[in-house]
Amino acid sequence: MASNNSILSVQEEQRLLAPIDAYVGEIQQKINALRADGTDKVTALNNHMAIVKENANYTKGEKAAIIEEDKAALAKAKAVEEANKGEIKSLIADAVQYLNTHYDAEYYNPIDASCKAQKEEEDRRYKAELAELKSEHEATLAKLKDQGEIKDEKYVFKNRQFDAKLKHDATLQEIKDRRHEAFSHRYHLIDLLRLSHFTFAEKQKQKWEAYKYTFNVKQFFLTNGLYIAIVCVFILLCILAPVVKHTQLLTLNNILNILQAASPRMFLALGVGGLILLGGTDLSVGRMVGTSMVLATMIMHKGVNTGALFGHVFDFTALPVGVRVVLALVVCCCVTTAFTTFAGFFTARFKIHPFISTMANMLIMFGLMTFATKGVSFGAIEMTIPRMIIPKIGKFPTIILWAVAAIAIMYFVWNKTTLGKNMYAVGGNAEAAAVSGISVFRVTITAFAIAGVLYGFGAWLECIRMVGSGSASYGQGWETDAIAACVVGGISFNGGIGKIQGIVVGVLIFTALTYSLTVLGVDTNLQFVFSGIIILAAVTIDCLKYVQKK
Repeated sequence: MASNNSILSVQEEQRLLAPIDAYVGEIQQKINALRADGTDKVTALNNHMAIVKENANYTKGEKAAIIEEDKAALAKAKAVEEANKGEIKSLIADAVQYLNTHYDAEYYNPIDASCKAQKEEEDRRYKAELAELKSEHEATLAKLKDQGEIKDEKYVFKNRQFDAKLKHDATLQEIKDRRHEAFSHRYHLIDLLRLSHFTFAEKQKQKWEAYKYTFNVKQFFLTNGLYIAIVCVFILLCILAPVVKHTQLLTLNNILNILQAASPRMFLALGVGGLILLGGTDLSVGRMVGTSMVLATMIMHKGVNTGALFGHVFDFTALPVGVRVVLALVVCCCVTTAFTTFAGFFTARFKIHPFISTMANMLIMFGLMTFATKGVSFGAIEMTIPRMIIPKIGKFPTIILWAVAAIAIMYFVWNKTTLGKNMYAVGGNAEAAAVSGISVFRVTITAFAIAGVLYGFGAWLECIRMVGSGSASYGQGWETDAIAACVVGGISFNGGIGKIQGIVVGVLIFTALTYSLTVLGVDTNLQFVFSGIIILAAVTIDCLKYVQKK
C-alpha cells in the first residue's frame, strides 16, 4: 500500500520537469532562430500572398507587383529553409532522443506513481468519510422518535452522501487530469519541435491515451451495448448450428456468401442512410428494388419476355448483351431517381415528412408495377451476364468490389465534399443551416436523388446476382433491413449524426444474422421479429443518447 511520501506536491512535479523543459527549450530556441528567416518567413509570405489576392482594395497591377515582390522574397526564404533543414533535423533528433531517454524515467513515471498513490489515499479517505457519515446517521436516528424527524434525517444523510460522492469524483478527476497533462506535455514539446508532425506510433499512443482519458463505462455500454448483444447472439447461433443442423457457420464459404448477399443491400443502406442523416427515412426501398428487378429482368431477359408490361411484350434480344446490361442499369437508376426526387420535392418544398412522401411512393410504385405485370414474374436473364459483370475469381465473388467502390465514393461525398458537410448541417438543424446560407431545398433534393441512383444500382446488381427473377413483389421488407442497418450503425433518427463506417457494420450485422437464422431453419416471418426488436432497441438507445446530450 502506497505511503503519503510517494505523493508529489506541485512544486516537486515542477522541479522534476524543469531540467527537461530547459534542455528541450534551449534546442527549441536554436530551431526557432534557424526557422525565423526560413520556414516562418515562407509561411508568412504564402499567407500574405493569399490575403493580397483576396483584397479588393488593390488594383490588379498593385496585386501583381506585391505578389511578384513576395515571390522574390519567398525564393530567398526557401533557400534559407533548405540550407537550415539538415541542422534543424539534427537538433530535433537530439531533442526527441533526450525525451525518449529522460521523460518517462525522470518525470512521467514518478507522476504516474504519485497519481496512483493519491488515488489509493483518496479512496481510503472516501470510505472513511462514508463510514463516519453512516455512524453519525445511525447515532442520530437512535435519538429520534418522531417519524417526521426520522424522515428528515434520512434525507439529510442522502444529501451528505451525495456531497461526499461529488467531492470524491472531483478529486479523482483532478488526479486523472494531472496524469493526462504529464503524458500530453511530452507531445506538446514534440509538436513545437516538429511543427505538428508526429510519427504513426506517436499518433497511436496519443489516441490510446485520449481514449483512456475520456472512457466512461456508462457511455461505452450506451454506445456499444447493442453491438455486444448482437455479437453474443451471433456467437450463440454459431454454437447452435453444429448441434441443430450439423453444420458450421463460420466457414470461408459462408462468410463469402454473407458478403455477396450484403453487397446489393449496401447500396440501399447507403442511400437511405443519407436520408436518415437529414432527419428523414425511406419506406419505398423495397418497392424500388421490386420495380427495378422487373425492368432489369425485362431488358436483360434471355429471348422474348415471358411477361408483359402494361399488356405489351418487349423484346430486347436484337441489342448486344453489353448494351442491354448498360441500358438496364440506366433505366433502373433513372426510374428510381425519378421517384425519389418526386418524394424529395414534396419533402423539401412542402415540408412533408419523408415518412409520408416515401410511403406514398411505395404505394404508387407497388400499385403500378403489380397492375402493369399482373403479378407475373419475368423469368431469368442471359446467363452470360453474371459471368461478365460479377464473375468469381476462384471462390471470391467480385460483386463485393462493387460494394467497396460504393462505400468509398459515399465516404468521399459525406466527408470530403461541401454537399456532405451541408447534409450534416441540415440534419443537425435545418433552420440554422438555412440562416447560414445553405439551400435546404437543394441539399434535400440532392440527397433523395443520390439515394435513387444507389437504389437503382443496388437493384440492378441484385438482379444480376439472382439471374433475374423479376417480380413486383421482390424486395418486400428490404426497407426495414436498410433502415435497421443504418440505425444499428449509429445513423441517428434525430439527424446530423452518423458515419459511413456505421452503415457498413450495420449491413454486415443484419445480413450475417439473417443468413445464420436461415441456415438454422428459422421461419422467414420470425426473422422479421428479430429485425423489429433490433430496430426498437437501436432507436431506443439513440433516443437515450440524444436525451443525455440535451
